[in-house]
This record gives sequence, structure tokens and C-alpha cells, in this order.
Amino acid sequence: KHFVHGEKGDVDIIACASRAGVACVQVFFIRNGQNLGNKLFFPKIAEDCSEHVILQAFIPQYYLEKKLPYEVFVSHAIEESDLLAEVLSKQANHPVTISSKVRGERLKWLQMAETNAENSLQSKLADKQGMYARYLNLQEELGCLDLPKRLECFDISHTQGDYTVASCVVFDRDGPLKSAYRRFNIEGITPGDDYAAIYQAVYRRFKRLKKGEHAAPDILFIDGGKGQVSQAQKALGELQLNDVMIVGVSKGPDRKAGMEKLILVEQEQPLDITSGASALLLIQHIRDEAHRFAITAHRQRRGKAKKESVLESIAGLGPKRRQSLLKQFGGLQGVSNAGVDALCSINGISRQLAQRIYDNFHHQDGY
Repeated sequence: KHFVHGEKGDVDIIACASRAGVACVQVFFIRNGQNLGNKLFFPKIAEDCSEHVILQAFIPQYYLEKKLPYEVFVSHAIEESDLLAEVLSKQANHPVTISSKVRGERLKWLQMAETNAENSLQSKLADKQGMYARYLNLQEELGCLDLPKRLECFDISHTQGDYTVASCVVFDRDGPLKSAYRRFNIEGITPGDDYAAIYQAVYRRFKRLKKGEHAAPDILFIDGGKGQVSQAQKALGELQLNDVMIVGVSKGPDRKAGMEKLILVEQEQPLDITSGASALLLIQHIRDEAHRFAITAHRQRRGKAKKESVLESIAGLGPKRRQSLLKQFGGLQGVSNAGVDALCSINGISRQLAQRIYDNFHHQDGY
């Protein structure tokens, strides 16, 4: 935080820059004359959308559930800004003005926001171009007829076969598409059978695709070797989905990055990929992201199971009472720290049951 010369009130400074179908909006926050920092946004826009139109759409959405300042300075004049200011004033219960014409110190701050937005836009475009180049190289290395648009990657995580979870991550030409990520709790397989886990996850995922729930990937990456690839192929074959390219990503010698082997369906030997190819960086990126997401999901499932198993062992403590306890005390740790009086204050928990819960965590068993 630091004070802004000449400012005493609450002001937001919003600047926009756009180019090549990418927009960046920079918001500076000034409260009681103090600069509280700034935040970047990259709203999705149409290819030919101008800055003033972007701001006109961004501002009402941005302030939908936020406390409004008294003044908003913008880098581009907005059509019907008076009407928008009137709407925001009613929402805020105090006057709000929107202006693009500022002078002095305020102009310097607006120019700084514009510069930041432009620099951030350039960086975003460079990243996008880099990702596009990797897709082009991927097309070349894998011999795809068309430039891939959508990639998916599956990975499996478990602890000695328990609490198995499969992850599915999705990339488009801009990189990770996290809203499309999915996780699958794997059930009904032999513990530790990664082949069966891959089969189940791929089958469940693409069964939903056949129902129209999501788009099909151009390439399906599987973290594993021939066995995992074979199971993915089997799952797709049973669903009569034979137009998705499957690529296994097998760890190379000593599991070193850059030494991965690419396994293709009905190809005896791993694919020779050009050393240092940017496509390999893309493959490593999506594989590592699938691995990270799988581990996170597995840990969450394991943690939840441990919470449930401790409480499930207590006689007379059904699902609703367990849920009430966890909600009231903020989790298993809170329940374990609670005394008998606090426990029996929960609706449906008698003193006798509260004592059993307490004893369960403190290993007293009434003796």
C-alpha cells in the first residue's frame, strides 16, 4: 500500500487493450487515497471487438457483487456511460461517476494502467503464439492431417491400490482448459490394477461424450505404456469411437524429462520424436498437469475416506449425525478436539453417544 498524491477518496482505474482476438483489462484500486494494488483480467471476446465495447460489457459484470467506489476512470469512452453510472449508483446506494477525461495525477495513473494492460496483452499474445507453435509441431511429429484443436490426457493415482482416482485434463490451443477437467473415482477393480483403472475412466468419460456432454479430443494421451494404451483402445472400441488418436506417454530411462517414449496404437516400436521438439514440451505439459490433478484428487478422496472411517466406527453415529458433527466443528480435527459437553450440544447427540465419540478419539474406552 502507498498513498496516491492528490487522492483522498475511493477510485477505480480501468484500462483495456485488445488485439488479435485477445483482450486485457487492468483494474487499479484506490481506497481512502491508498493504492491497494491491481488485478488483470482476460475476458473472452469476439475477434473484432473494440476496447470501449469490451469495457461496456466488463464493468457491470465486474461490479455485480463488489463494493463500488465513488469514481471509475476508464481508458476508453463508453457509450451510454451516464446510464451505466446510474445503474451502478442504485446498486451502490451512493453516487458513482464514470469518466475517461482526467488530468494531472489521475491522468498519470490512467496512463500507467494502460501501459500495464498493453504489456500484459503482449505477454499473453506471445504465450498464445508459443502454444500455437507447439501445436503445429505436434501435428508434424505425430503426422496428423489436421492441426489438433483439443487434447485430453488421463493419469491414475492411488496408494498401494487404495482410493484409486483417474484424472482427465483438457488442453485447447490456448493451453489448459481447467473448466473441462474431470476426475473419476475408480471402483470394482483389483487394487493396483492400473490397466483396469484406465479402461474404466476412459469408458466413463467417452460414454458421456456419446451423450453429447462434451466435445471429442483430437488426441487422447495416456500416461503409460502399451498396456494402458491397449485398454484405452478397448474402451473406445466398445463405444464405437474409432476416430480418436491414442498416444501413450511412457516414462523413459531413469524417468528423466525429455526421454519419454510415445506409444501409438498398432505400432510395434515407440515413435521417434525429434530431440528438443516443442511438441514434446506440450506433451510433457499436459502429462504433468494430468499427474498433478490425479494426485490432488487422490489425496482429497483418501482424506475424506479417513474422516468418514473414523466416525463410521462409532456405534449409533449415522450419516446425518456425522455430517452435523463435521459441519459444526469444521472438520474431523475440530470434532477430535471437542469435549463431551460440546459434542452433546449437537442435535441428536446424547451424552452417552458424545462420550463414545470422545473416547474414540482419546482411546479411553471408558476405562
